[in-house]
Amino acid sequence: MVSSNHENAKQSPASPKRQRGKIVGFALRLKELGKDDPRKIIHSFKVGLALTLVSLFYYFKPLYEGFGLAAMWAILTVVVVFEFSVGATLGKGLNRMLATLTAGALGIGAHRLATLSGETGEPILVALFVFIIAGIVTFLRFIPQIKARYDYGMLIFILTFCLISVSGYRDEEVIEMGFERLSTVVLGSCASVVVCTFICPVWIGVDLHNQIATNIEKLGIFLEGFGDEYFKISEDGQPINKSSSLQRYKTVLTSGSKEESMANLARWEPCHGKFRFRHPWNEYLKVGNVTRQCAFKIESLNNYLTSEIQSPPEVRNIIKGECTVISSECGKALKELASAIRKMIESSAAEPHISNSKAAAEKLKSVIRSSFSKHRDYLEIIQAGAVASLLFEVVKCTEEVADAAQKLASLAHFKNAKPRVTSEKQELSSQEAVKQVSGINAAHHVITINSSQSLPGSENSKRLDCRICRLCKKPLTWL
Repeated sequence: MVSSNHENAKQSPASPKRQRGKIVGFALRLKELGKDDPRKIIHSFKVGLALTLVSLFYYFKPLYEGFGLAAMWAILTVVVVFEFSVGATLGKGLNRMLATLTAGALGIGAHRLATLSGETGEPILVALFVFIIAGIVTFLRFIPQIKARYDYGMLIFILTFCLISVSGYRDEEVIEMGFERLSTVVLGSCASVVVCTFICPVWIGVDLHNQIATNIEKLGIFLEGFGDEYFKISEDGQPINKSSSLQRYKTVLTSGSKEESMANLARWEPCHGKFRFRHPWNEYLKVGNVTRQCAFKIESLNNYLTSEIQSPPEVRNIIKGECTVISSECGKALKELASAIRKMIESSAAEPHISNSKAAAEKLKSVIRSSFSKHRDYLEIIQAGAVASLLFEVVKCTEEVADAAQKLASLAHFKNAKPRVTSEKQELSSQEAVKQVSGINAAHHVITINSSQSLPGSENSKRLDCRICRLCKKPLTWL
């Protein structure tokens, strides 16, 4: 007993310190969470504001007398409907209102039909209606298109129909109950949508747009640094850096379900900023799919980058130049595509990099045919050949990403990034052309004139009627 009391006395001073440390650690995690995304702090205040507004139905007697205990449905609606983004809140709100309206009307109709059968047949018909409706709606939830956008509405439909049809068996005021439930659900949903949309809105479509661009940029960063990392060989033939700093691309591999969910929610959002009505959200999913296909190729490249078994330095040096060019040019092309998508412009800046990577790939193929055939030990060239083969596939994937991004830019009506040639620039270019012509002792000159100008031989073409160039005294040809 003495020893146990002595141990408790030793542990008691440490216990408050341990608890204090946990509290401080929890506070630091909360601070880090708010610092990573300040929108979460604003969202918390928005939910509190929406609940406070809806709670006024309980605080003020005139409002409470109008709805009674049914006002609690408005508070529950805000808790369930209010989401982080505008698309999610609007989708849930519309689903809940539409499901409550249709299920309420159907429930009242089922109750009226059941009462016509008398006291004996009423419970049987009500149970039959509940069985049929619940079964049909539950089966419809398995359809992928309905589940993606209307799953929540289907759940509310079943809940509301059962509540009104079954409750009507004991309560004759079923119409009044349905009206009160519908009105409170509409008020709660509208309060949530208004607060979420007009106070520091979070647009899920913008998040999807930026995520697609960020994923492409991550692949570009890896490919730009892959050549230098892969050909850094130590004296014993092993890679210098096994823990490369280019591993951010791994998040792209598992982003498919998140992107699909974001696209489904973005369809509910109204026009905002540069995102017009019926924005082509499906094209973002297509860009994301080809981006992930490229990410899987990059994952295979990364496995060779961190492998314990490496090809000899002399074998790697054969393909070093072309492989470095391919990875670097593909990385630059992907970064240009990411920048164009993020800025919502149509840009052709990635095309030269893709052309360079294709040219380097063709050159690498010829190098492999001419050089690898001389090596008798095929085990030494297997890994280098695999890396080259993966880079060929990366070139193809990069081109597919560019095509998908171009189609997205066309359907989303991105702005054209091509610079317009002003009249001043045209005058300067024409002056430079004249200077170049004056410095060339050409035997024949071709001059193109606009249709608005006078042709030789007309009345107002005394200057143009001269058939001899004044600079080099050579004949002119008119087009």
